[in-house]
Amino acid sequence: MDDMQGDVQAVLDRLIESGSERGLQVAVYRNGEQVVDAVAGVADVQTGRAVTASTPFYATSTGKGVTATVVHVLAERGVLDYDTPIVELWPEFGANGKEGATLRHALTHSTGVPGLPVATQPEDFLDWDGMCALIADAEPWWEPGTATGYHAQTFGWIVGEIVRRATGKRISQVLHDEVAEPLGVADELFFGVPPTEMSRLARLEDPVSAASGDEEPPALPSPGAPEGWVWAPPATAPVAAFGNRADLLATDIPATGTMTARAVARMYAALMHDVDGVRLISESRLREVTALAVEGVDAVFSFPVQRGLGYAVGGLGGVFEGPAVFGMPGSGGTAAFADRASGTAVAVLKNRNTIGDFTTMHQVSAAVAKRL
Repeated sequence: MDDMQGDVQAVLDRLIESGSERGLQVAVYRNGEQVVDAVAGVADVQTGRAVTASTPFYATSTGKGVTATVVHVLAERGVLDYDTPIVELWPEFGANGKEGATLRHALTHSTGVPGLPVATQPEDFLDWDGMCALIADAEPWWEPGTATGYHAQTFGWIVGEIVRRATGKRISQVLHDEVAEPLGVADELFFGVPPTEMSRLARLEDPVSAASGDEEPPALPSPGAPEGWVWAPPATAPVAAFGNRADLLATDIPATGTMTARAVARMYAALMHDVDGVRLISESRLREVTALAVEGVDAVFSFPVQRGLGYAVGGLGGVFEGPAVFGMPGSGGTAAFADRASGTAVAVLKNRNTIGDFTTMHQVSAAVAKRL
């Protein structure tokens, strides 16, 4: 595997030298063992602080795979069941015809509450109870279970509140207790980041071609949305300024996450294998949660999707494709995923916020796949 480490490092060095990226971090596990630990560039351009393997990165929807993993660990212990109606744990969620929604629907983006009021502000995200009450009272865009449409931001509060109601703990605490601490990455895998860890984080930056940040992006149309609702409010768009705010980083927004590559790759590895004595879920549950659960045209974004229980399945684009691949990309070009067929888990984190551009992830994936 020394060749894989060298190949991946060469890709990272080339991307930094070309100016395509600012700071990069990649980890790969194979059959429960770490085989790649590569970094390049700077974590904070203002100070010149270098990226290290222990530098956490804010990684938007890559965090959804972490959220889903928390659920599966709890299901493994009998705390949660995928087909439990949400209202059994969270009665308020049944308002306006959502009483049939289940945890399975939440994990497959099928509850029918994929958006928020267009006027929502970042400061609103600091109020967990307020966001949950807003979502619980929302009118569904479709009858729960009849369609799948990406719940870009609401996924985190819906799943997170189900976890809180079932355990009595915030999902950040459950992540720490049930996943991060057993895997030895409690200081590298977060929803809300403790204040003592803030100085370690990479700082995001938007590409030069991106909007200045002084102008708020326009509200994008959302098919089927009630009047005044959108899939992502303009003020909460995942630009670098949003992902660098200490108050937002410190709060639980479990549609996103902050992590190191080795921490999230280790998590995916421990879904598939014993990792230093820890396996998060059984083989039978792994097959269940990574099997195709829903597919079709996304009701929000109108592109074809394949989803398992909380993960994209079938591949994230690039060379790792097929029914054994599961994981989650993030809007800024990050990704963490696993391939059950080869026993490989890969995480690619970066601080240049190239929204929708996964070129770096594809180049890293190709370098990994070449050596398998």
